[in-house]
Amino acid sequence: MPTKKVKNTHKNTPSIARQDDGTVQINFVIPWNKIAKERQKTVKELALNVEVPGFRRGKAPINKAEEKLDKQYVLEHTLSHILPKLFADTVKEQKLRPAMYPKFELISAQEDKDWQVKATTAEFPEFQLGDYKKIVKDSKSTDIWTPDKGMPAEAGDPNKHSEPTREQKENMAISALGEHYKFAIPKILIEEEVNSRLSSLLERIEKLGLSLESYLASVKKTAEELREEYGASAERAIRLDIVFGAIAEAESINVSAKEVDAFVNAARASSQSIPDDHKSTVSSFLIKRKVLEKLASMV
Repeated sequence: MPTKKVKNTHKNTPSIARQDDGTVQINFVIPWNKIAKERQKTVKELALNVEVPGFRRGKAPINKAEEKLDKQYVLEHTLSHILPKLFADTVKEQKLRPAMYPKFELISAQEDKDWQVKATTAEFPEFQLGDYKKIVKDSKSTDIWTPDKGMPAEAGDPNKHSEPTREQKENMAISALGEHYKFAIPKILIEEEVNSRLSSLLERIEKLGLSLESYLASVKKTAEELREEYGASAERAIRLDIVFGAIAEAESINVSAKEVDAFVNAARASSQSIPDDHKSTVSSFLIKRKVLEKLASMV
C-alpha cells in the first residue's frame, strides 16, 4: 500500500510513514543513555520485591537482585517507562489524530547502542459529512413506504401504511448512512475489532462447553470465512461510529458526567459489572444513543 513518509532532521527524531488507509507507522530511535538510565530505575524498582538468600526482601545489593530478575520482563518494564511519553510527544508535535493506542515492536535492542522501536497506529479517516439530514430523511421513502418492507397496512386502506416505530426509524437511518459513506477504514482498526469480537465469541463458546471446531461445524463456516464475515461487519460498524461522532459534533450532542454515573449506577444495581475505567466507553455509548434518537426524529 502506498505510503507517505515524513522526513526527520535528527537521528533521534521519529520518522513517520502514513498509508493511504490511515495506518501510521512511527519509527523511534531511543538513545542508549536514556535506555540505561531508565533500566537502572526499573531494576531498583523491581528489586524491592526480590528475595536473595542471605538478605531481607528488598535489601540485597542491586547487582545480586538483578541476577534474579527476568531479563525480558526488565526490558518490557523499561520500555513501559519510555514509550508512552515518546508517543504522546510525537502525537503533539506531528499533530496526529490517533484512533487507537499503538502496537509497539522492538526492532533492535543491543547493549551500548541506540534502540529502535516501531509503533503502528491509525488516524481517524477524514471525510465530508455533507447533508446527512437529507440522507436520513430520504431513507423513509426508499426504505419503508412500500408493501414489501413489512409495514402493516391500516385497516380498510391497503395503500396506506402505519408510521414506523422508533427502532425501525433508527434502522432505516443506519442503513441509509451505511450505504452512503464509503471512506476507507485503517486495516489495523478492523483487525483490532475482529480480534476483540472473536475473543468474546471464544469465551461464550467455552462457557457452553464447546470447542471452536464444533462451533464452526454447527454454523457451517471455516475459520477464514468467520474472520472474513467479522471483518466486513467490523468495518461497517467502525465507519458508522465515525459518522455518528461527526454527527454528534455537528449537532452539539454530548453527555454529562452525571448522566454517565447514573447509567453506571443503574447497571450495577441490575448486577452488571462496569469498572470505573470504562466510563469513557459508557460515555461513547450514551452519545451514540442520543445520535440515534436524533436521527430517528429526522425520518
